[in-house]
Amino acid sequence: MHRAPTHLRILACIAACACFVLSAGAAAAIAQDYVSRDVLAPGSAVATTSVGGMRLSEAKQAIERDLAASFGQTMTVMAGQRTVQVQPSQFLRVDLARTLGSLAQAKGRTPTARRLLAQATGAPYGTKVPPQIAVDRAALDAWVATLAASVGTPASDATLTVQDRQLVAIPERVGFSIDPRKAADAVAVALARGDDSVRLPVTRIEPKVTREDLGMAILVRRADRRLFLYEDGRLVKVYRVAVGAPGFPTPRGRWTIVRKRYMPTWGNPGSDWAKDMPRFIPPGPNNPLGTRALDLSAPGIRIHGTNKDYSIGQAASHGCMRMHRWDIEDLYDRVPVGTPVFIID
Repeated sequence: MHRAPTHLRILACIAACACFVLSAGAAAAIAQDYVSRDVLAPGSAVATTSVGGMRLSEAKQAIERDLAASFGQTMTVMAGQRTVQVQPSQFLRVDLARTLGSLAQAKGRTPTARRLLAQATGAPYGTKVPPQIAVDRAALDAWVATLAASVGTPASDATLTVQDRQLVAIPERVGFSIDPRKAADAVAVALARGDDSVRLPVTRIEPKVTREDLGMAILVRRADRRLFLYEDGRLVKVYRVAVGAPGFPTPRGRWTIVRKRYMPTWGNPGSDWAKDMPRFIPPGPNNPLGTRALDLSAPGIRIHGTNKDYSIGQAASHGCMRMHRWDIEDLYDRVPVGTPVFIID
């Protein structure tokens, strides 16, 4: 039988040994790859937490530790003029099984040859994924609804009030409201992004009446026999008046001018004090109402002129407020129907 030359036999032996060594190495590498099937690929990470080379149980502990630290940081929630602090852990839930499962699946999808090469060279081939975080919407909705109800402020109109015997304008105030659903959406987005603060959307509520809308108002101080005219809460003029006599006091309270009468006719009210007077007195020098009259919402009470000019400054009327002719004519032109009239002691 013909035998191959010696040098060829030596080369064949070397090649066979090399194939055996390579086969054994490949088998060992494949076996090691199988053994480390529950070990995450080098370079794997969840957010900023590196978990490459860790077993799933170890990775879970590392992620829980890092997320607990981030969830422990308070988030500032700004609602209108109020600021509150909230712990994200109140509303966030992390699905670690899904998170780690996505890393394991990414490793499983990597070709075996690449995994084996990475094992031999130490090259990372893992992937980075965000944590699978869910917001506990029921808990968040309840918390935001309570917050919105506590910080919402209704608008208030400007108004007039009596303080220290003066008319004082209470300025208007802008209100605001918070839509709980929109607010919860904003907080949920901020939580998911890991923001450290969030401002809730606010709806501005404008008042219907501002100070500049207050217009004219009248204050009568019975003891002083004075009528004070205000515009938008600011005093503009003072007049002397006669007020009701002791048996016929001018009624205290807040009233309104309900009618303006030019050159009014006086009608007999049928009271005992008027029983000897005519049923009507037409406009003219004998008319007790003078040339102008402002009827109030108080029955039978008005601000008017007089044919008894000497009574101004006295408690002399039957409840009405008398004014000099020139004063009532001036006031008449200044105040519209609807003007409030405050009468105090």
